[in-house]
Amino acid sequence: MDIPSKADVVIVGGGVAGCSIAYHLAKSGMTDVVLCERKQLTCGTTWHAAGLVTQLRATRQMTELAQYTGELFGQLEAETGQATGFRRSGSLRVATNAARYEELARGASMGRNFGLPVEAVSAAEIKERWSPIDTEGITGGFWFPMDGQVNPTDVTMAYAKGARMRGARIIEHLPVTRILVENGRATGVMTPHGPIAARHVVICGGMWSRDLAADIGVTLPLHAAEHFYVVTEPIPGLPRDLPVLFMGDEWTYYKEEAGKLLVGFFEPRGKPWGAEGIPDSFCFDSLPEDIDHIAPHLDDAVRRIPLLRSAGMQLFFNGPESFTPDNRYLLGETPEVAGLFCATGFNSLGILSSGGVGRALAAWIRDGRPPVELIDVDVRRTQAFQRNRAYLAARAGESLGVSFDMHWPGRQFQTARGIRRSPFHDRLVAAGAFMTETSGWERPGFFGTPEEVANVRYSYDRPSWFENVRRECLTTAQDVAIFDHTCFVKYRVEGPDALAVLEHLSANRIDVPVGRVVYTQWLNDAGGIEADVTITRLAETEFLVVTVAVSQRRDLSWLRRHIPEGARVMVCDITSGLPMLAVMGPKARELLRRVSPDDLSNAAFPFGTSREIDLGHARVRASRLTYMGELGYELYVEAEFAAHVYDTLIEAGRDLGLGHAGFFALNALRMEKGYRHWGHDIGEEDTPYQAGLGFAVALDKPGGFIGREALARQKAAGPLQRRMVQLKLTGGDHPPLMYHHEPILRDGAIVGSVMSGAYGFRVDASLGLGYVTAPGGVTQDWLASGRFEVEIAMRPWPVEVQFGPWYDPRGERIKA
Repeated sequence: MDIPSKADVVIVGGGVAGCSIAYHLAKSGMTDVVLCERKQLTCGTTWHAAGLVTQLRATRQMTELAQYTGELFGQLEAETGQATGFRRSGSLRVATNAARYEELARGASMGRNFGLPVEAVSAAEIKERWSPIDTEGITGGFWFPMDGQVNPTDVTMAYAKGARMRGARIIEHLPVTRILVENGRATGVMTPHGPIAARHVVICGGMWSRDLAADIGVTLPLHAAEHFYVVTEPIPGLPRDLPVLFMGDEWTYYKEEAGKLLVGFFEPRGKPWGAEGIPDSFCFDSLPEDIDHIAPHLDDAVRRIPLLRSAGMQLFFNGPESFTPDNRYLLGETPEVAGLFCATGFNSLGILSSGGVGRALAAWIRDGRPPVELIDVDVRRTQAFQRNRAYLAARAGESLGVSFDMHWPGRQFQTARGIRRSPFHDRLVAAGAFMTETSGWERPGFFGTPEEVANVRYSYDRPSWFENVRRECLTTAQDVAIFDHTCFVKYRVEGPDALAVLEHLSANRIDVPVGRVVYTQWLNDAGGIEADVTITRLAETEFLVVTVAVSQRRDLSWLRRHIPEGARVMVCDITSGLPMLAVMGPKARELLRRVSPDDLSNAAFPFGTSREIDLGHARVRASRLTYMGELGYELYVEAEFAAHVYDTLIEAGRDLGLGHAGFFALNALRMEKGYRHWGHDIGEEDTPYQAGLGFAVALDKPGGFIGREALARQKAAGPLQRRMVQLKLTGGDHPPLMYHHEPILRDGAIVGSVMSGAYGFRVDASLGLGYVTAPGGVTQDWLASGRFEVEIAMRPWPVEVQFGPWYDPRGERIKA
């Protein structure tokens, strides 16, 4: 076989994602591209995809990628001459209960932010558009006219043809046996016919991706699961060009094609497959039938679509699809190996995401950074332990069902739990903790009675833990509460050049006296926020960096890759060895005085101070900070002393009203203060000035910092056209809760979007944080001169809007 010796980019895998990336790379001018396919194009999972083309997804970023895909499918055939089978027949999403209808309505409102056409429809109107349906029990639904369907094989071939037309080379029957790495950077691939050197390598290997990456120490957490659908024989009288129909409450979807009906299933508990590896010979293969597994859902389908009772079954299909632990795909440059990219683990969304994924990754490879914020799907959100096969197999079946399950606020996965536990875990459970999970960490959501914890009820309105969280917030405001923050990530950075490196990375000034804590952001060249951290100066050449759990590998990679060659700096992730408790509330100082002889007075230990103190019989690092808006201290405890410190605090606080509080309360408390959260309120496309964090920017510090020039230009340009504001619902006695992506309207026109929300119990109001945009600048006068509303589930609600926090706007309580 004649293969090239080198290329600019080598893509591993010839499914729809790999071919789309090749197409978009070539279209962007990077034509020295080689795609290696182990067998034949589409032969893994692409060929048996249902070919649904929907645009509304769970987040803004994923929706925008899907929107572009739909637009591209409308022109790809004309551009390449290759048929795609694309037709825009629309889709219907249907609810059979009020909760599902609200979920769909909130999603529809979110879609309006991006200009996505959507229309609420009644059961009768659903019947008009989808006449074979039995509407019994249907509450209503939503009509998406721009959705449709495509032939997966044909559209992949169109991508491939478009790539070849521009010079990319696609080679079938050429498996990649290993990714080549030198000095932490991808340098090419090895094949049975020899190596191909490359500046960039992209893994698009579907269900083979995990093992190919693991071979070089890279984590791509995905696992195959069996995915079922049936295809009927031709059904007399079946209308042609029916919209795609989604019945989430019944775990089914329906697609008409050539007079037949495809009925697909996303059952609540799927069947993991391939835990011991995928056979090398796997090519256009299907898995054994298992009619018993989907029989209950097939029975529901027959009741919902009476025509199925007499329809013959032409095909019962079972094929594997890749699923990830959080049901979001894996995209971007891997944190372990520079120059190694991935686009894989699509959770059955590969076809509808392929265009947007291809365009975004091609731009990322070409420009060295993502073209838009991709936090939701960025591979750097994953954790190293998630490569574990047993963990992935345990989670895969549930991940499949998440696609159609209710996407409740606060919903928790049930499988593969209890993996990362703080030293306080058992004590917190005994105290009544309902454990939630993030990045594998078990952490308290709220505290309650055994019955409350065992019978959690999710809701878009008032979940069952609403009053529990109220008590925790008021305890924090009136007395003192203890929070387990062990999951917060800690890096120790030390060496003669540590200060210089951190100054270059950070927008704020890091050269502060020993024992001071600095709040700062790490920015990209455009001024966007890559990380939101605190940095404590432990000594002249030693620093402690603290960030959020989900950013553990992302921020460590960012830090290490910005250390100049030869710099005398050592970086160590010490998260596992340094648990952390937060003690918050007006009685926090009194609590610590009872267990420590150190001077904790306001004069001796002001806000922003960090030092080691005696606590019980242990030594801990106490930092006077808060994320809750009250007087408080973060206590960093070496792991072997953790239980002793916790017990000492609990005993000392019994008559002070000391209570436990969880992360649901934390979110409510920080919302009242307007404290930003990276990944929700701030991210790669948001600058500190837009986010209201200009106080953390030292624009004039010696030597500058990454992103300084962009911020200087933005500041000099005058009033910002986009700024973060704080929102408070004012209408009704029982206002709804904001969560994310609800449209913000000014005088009836959409001007922005909510980024996060919660109920604020200290101010007794439904609150949110969001960005608004005005061509002439978002100013105080502009806010004051408009009538603002937030659209929640397709209904507008009046809101008050301001720049500052609703609670303790002068910060008097945190500095008391």
